[in-house]
Amino acid sequence: MNALHTRLCLALLTLPVAAGAQAPAGWSEFAKLFQSYADSDKVVGASVLFMKNGQVVARREVGKADRDAGIAANEHTIYHWGSITKTLTAISIMQLRDRGKLSLDDHITRWVPELRQIHDPYGMMDSITLRMLLSHTAGFQGATWPYDSGKPWEPFEPTTWNQLVAMMPYQELHFRPGSQYGYSNPGFIYLARVIEQITGDPWESYVQKNIFAPLRLDSSYFRGTPYYLAADRSHNYYVVRDSSGPERIADNGADFDPGITSPNGAWNAPLGDLARYAAFLTNAVVPGTPRARYDIVLKRSSLEEMWKPVKPMSQSYESAADQSIGLSFFVLDRGGTTILGHTGSQAGFRSFMYFNPVNGTAVVAAFNTTNYSTPARAAYQHMQQAAIGLLK
Repeated sequence: MNALHTRLCLALLTLPVAAGAQAPAGWSEFAKLFQSYADSDKVVGASVLFMKNGQVVARREVGKADRDAGIAANEHTIYHWGSITKTLTAISIMQLRDRGKLSLDDHITRWVPELRQIHDPYGMMDSITLRMLLSHTAGFQGATWPYDSGKPWEPFEPTTWNQLVAMMPYQELHFRPGSQYGYSNPGFIYLARVIEQITGDPWESYVQKNIFAPLRLDSSYFRGTPYYLAADRSHNYYVVRDSSGPERIADNGADFDPGITSPNGAWNAPLGDLARYAAFLTNAVVPGTPRARYDIVLKRSSLEEMWKPVKPMSQSYESAADQSIGLSFFVLDRGGTTILGHTGSQAGFRSFMYFNPVNGTAVVAAFNTTNYSTPARAAYQHMQQAAIGLLK
């Protein structure tokens, strides 16, 4: 009875497809492409939704959340959102800036002096600012954990701060700080250290209290799945090729531990919570969350500050010719229309969230399977670009 009551209470906070809602032009064609992509890429399960002015007007689920148990992907399915988590860390920094606790021009070594152990051929470590970390322009390495030969005993990611500090003498800055864009996962761990030192809260607790709670993201969590949500947690899968040639689908299970790297990728939630988050970003009212809550989380002018382009991402990725980085958010120019968002990829999960702050539209998608073949990557990018096209 208690479990049923919990599910009913959580259902009241989901955003179902609005009654009489009109799907966007092109949704039918996109839904077919979404299904075709999932079939061709051997995706076990996936979900996507489209929003306008805070209402879900179309959504689609395909496949299974748990293949062996035969559990279909549905509106309650919990996915892992990977690097979309970085936007939570960035908003947390902006909250503290707005409260006068820090400046974006603070030097990171003021808060994380251990970084002076990293080899700095430019002599600029003490000039690296929080703003540079937020915009991936500090010069730090991309990957957090370079030690992975695929053995089952290996940790998924570093589990303690001491492990990261021990690696610092074996790292170097990859480019002159502030000169270009270079995506960095550990940069957001360093930002989380700032949050923890100022507030005294672990990063996970700070985000739970200052973003999840006021926005009513009640099924969002980090690291291990709470027992009462375990039935909704999706497994994640790899499409792998055996030595003999044929592809097979490997089940990696449901949970994994991002450890100390949680601030750059540890958010778990159903699509409904991401829809509420997108409503906040597009300034749209949703049931149960008064708009006054939005300014409590972060005032609109500070969000818009995060959406201003800092550096072109094409410096690192040829495929990002019309894409820039803001303060953690990706800024896309689509024929004069500005689209904002982020993507995620961790373990077998992949995801993306994009929104148009002018017309109040958003698209959110998650997949529980990763296929690393070249044709699969191209098909995924094609489907993703079609989703972005719905927002114009």
